[in-house]
Amino acid sequence: MRIHTSIASLRAVRIQAGRVAFAPTMGNLHDGHISLVHAARKHTDADTIITSIFVNRLQFGQGEDFDKYPRTFEADCERLAAAGVDHLFAPDEAEMYPQPQRYYVEPDPEHASILEGAFRPGHFRSVATVVLKLFNIVWPDVALFGKKDYQQVMVLKNMVRELALPTEVIALDTVRAADGLAQSSRNGYLSADERAEAPRLYRQLSAVAEAVRSGSRDFTRLEAAALAELERHGWKPDYLTVRRRADLQLPERLGGSLVVLAAARLGTTRLIDNIEI
Repeated sequence: MRIHTSIASLRAVRIQAGRVAFAPTMGNLHDGHISLVHAARKHTDADTIITSIFVNRLQFGQGEDFDKYPRTFEADCERLAAAGVDHLFAPDEAEMYPQPQRYYVEPDPEHASILEGAFRPGHFRSVATVVLKLFNIVWPDVALFGKKDYQQVMVLKNMVRELALPTEVIALDTVRAADGLAQSSRNGYLSADERAEAPRLYRQLSAVAEAVRSGSRDFTRLEAAALAELERHGWKPDYLTVRRRADLQLPERLGGSLVVLAAARLGTTRLIDNIEI
């Protein structure tokens, strides 16, 4: 695996790389990240697999954990090389932002100001901007993301479609621990007791999803019961809600593909998760 710290170096090899599959990350890798690499090798016709590690300061809001976000570069490189990555793009901030970023991608507020966007204002603006910048550097034919960040995937798919980018975005199922907890870099912030409690979020999502699959359409009651159960066990939920998959708006009662999504704090750690219905 070759490591590139400059845009010029990465672009020099990209020209002869053939068809490229790309998995962008912020490092501190877990099995979910590695599953993207395996999927790129197994389920795409890519000649070359490129990943990136860049902790994007722009997408961390005030009071969020940019400075304490774990940097595990050497261990990450070992995992990526073992998984079969061909090239790693690992720029520093001066390479990615040689001057203050003044041009941004502005997602549709209907998609970017709800759910995560309501609690993290400007987050998807910054995510879309850095991903577009990475796409312009890597020129991927296929880009792979995990469904744990469901709203992020929706925003990026819309960006690719509306800006006519020559990249296919593939969303892969969330990788979970044996007890159901979604793999996340932030799981490392949990204490032992919090880690034992954390799967409750998945269980509540599962209970809502199963009730909907069984025919219930009283979404308000289901959501309130799940939120109350989390609060009884010390969680501080931001939301737990059933939405339409296509645009994450409130569902119509006559059916359609749905997803139940949640974000909640356990101690000082904010976890997100979702289940498609």
